[in-house]
Amino acid sequence: MGLIDTHAHLDDNSFDLDREQVIQDAMQAGLCAIINVGTNLVSSKESIELSEAYKNIWAAVGLHPHDASTLNEDNWKEFVNLSKHKKVVAIGEIGLDYYRMLSTKDIQQMVFRQFIGLAKEMSLPIIVHSREAHEDTLQILMEEQPKKGVFHAFSGDIDVLRAGLDIGLYISITGTITFKKSNIAPLINFIPLNRLLLETDCPYLTPDPYRGKRNQPAYVQFVAKKVAEILGLSVEKVIEINRVNACQLFGLGNSTRMTQI
Repeated sequence: MGLIDTHAHLDDNSFDLDREQVIQDAMQAGLCAIINVGTNLVSSKESIELSEAYKNIWAAVGLHPHDASTLNEDNWKEFVNLSKHKKVVAIGEIGLDYYRMLSTKDIQQMVFRQFIGLAKEMSLPIIVHSREAHEDTLQILMEEQPKKGVFHAFSGDIDVLRAGLDIGLYISITGTITFKKSNIAPLINFIPLNRLLLETDCPYLTPDPYRGKRNQPAYVQFVAKKVAEILGLSVEKVIEINRVNACQLFGLGNSTRMTQI
C-alpha cells in the first residue's frame, strides 16, 4: 500500500512483550517504512538496532528536551558517532518543551541549537518537538537555519503553521486529527500537499477508534483516512503524498515492502 509511519518509538518498553508482532501487524496493514525516533542516547542506540534488524525501518538519533540536561561531552561524542550510521536518516527528536520543564529553558535551548548544528554538519533533516514553546522554537529555527526538517506532532495554531512553513519545515499530523475536538483539523487545508507528513508517535497519541489504547505503526492508516476525508481526496492519494514527501525529506528511496533481514 505504501504507508509510511514517519515517527514511531518501537523501542519503548511498552512493546517489549510483542514488538515483533507489532512490526508484523504493520506489514499486514501495508506499511513499507517506519522511522523510529530516538529520545535519548539509549533509545537512539535501540533505534539503530531496530533499523539494522529490519530493512525498511530507519532511525533518527537525538535528545528530547525533557532529557536535555543529561547532555555532556562524553555522550555528545556518542551522538555524533551514531549520526554517521548508514540507517540514520534524521536528527531527532529535538526541540523545546515548556509543559513539564524537566530541563531548564536555557539548557533546552542550548542543546536544541547544538543538535541543529549536528544535523547541518551531517546534512540530515531535524525532527522538531515543540510543546508550549512555539515562539522560542521558531526563533531558534530562524536563527540556526537548519537545512530541512519536520514539525513533529504539530500542535500549533495557524500563525505557528505559517511560520514553520516559511522556515521550510514539513508538517506532521498524528492521531489527534481523528478526535472530535481536534484543534488541528481546521488547519489541514492550509498545509501544502508537498509539506504534509503522517505519523503515529506510537505508543502515544492513539487515533480513534483505538483511543485510550497503546498506539502502533499500523494505526497510521487512520490518520491517512481522516486527512483524506478533510481534504476531499482518496485515501490512496494521501498515502502516496505522504510516501513521496517522506522519501524526499528522509531520503528513503522507493522501497515498497518491509521485510526482516
